[in-house]
Amino acid sequence: MKIDQIKKLHQKKYRQELGHCLVEGEHLVLELENAAKHNPKLKAAKLYVTADYADWSTAFEKIEVSNKQMAGMSDTKSPQGILAVVPMEAISPAISSEKGDTLTGIYLHEIQDPGNLGTILRTLAWFGGFRLLLSPGSVDPFNPKVIRSSMGALFHVPMELDVDITSLPERFQAIGCLDMQGAPLSAPEFKQCDCYIFGNEARGVPREQLDRLNANAFTIPGVGLIESLNLATAVNLSVYERQR
Repeated sequence: MKIDQIKKLHQKKYRQELGHCLVEGEHLVLELENAAKHNPKLKAAKLYVTADYADWSTAFEKIEVSNKQMAGMSDTKSPQGILAVVPMEAISPAISSEKGDTLTGIYLHEIQDPGNLGTILRTLAWFGGFRLLLSPGSVDPFNPKVIRSSMGALFHVPMELDVDITSLPERFQAIGCLDMQGAPLSAPEFKQCDCYIFGNEARGVPREQLDRLNANAFTIPGVGLIESLNLATAVNLSVYERQR
């Protein structure tokens, strides 16, 4: 891929058109290399480095560029001097037929904050046993801000994009959601759900949608001095309780 094309990968429309995204910085490249040991498709990534990283040992094809060229490709103000161009179709790990039916679904409806999505990915990667389902209109998981905030967790969580909320009852027997009037997370029924829905940071999930899904409502008990929890915090607590 030409450097002029790589610069365009900062924008979603060009990521979709070219089928690649950027993974930037030493830590994320290390995570990418680690993930490639288990996901051979990731070995199609190409590594771009400045002279500071010319001795970097890698299984990827490595291309040395000038500091000026790296600054043009980078999404950060102070580039480290190392980034990878990765085919997006290779990023989400494959779901084996043996494990596919046992993964618990985490469905995010029209979430918008890259930091929230990155944090949620880190939680799902830490606990394992989950697949992430993103609705149409959600933040792009290949957004550089999401990739950075996920700290490489993006490479370890099975993920599906543009999943319509109406398709969930066909795939999952028991669907859970959060509601201030729901049963506590400690209720036995909470762990019986095989998919959990979390809504947009400001609007949540439309009530009519939840009614159609016949979703079971649960709540995270608190003293109620504020209106709600941050979305990523709510997901993190729910995932912990599900796996506890």
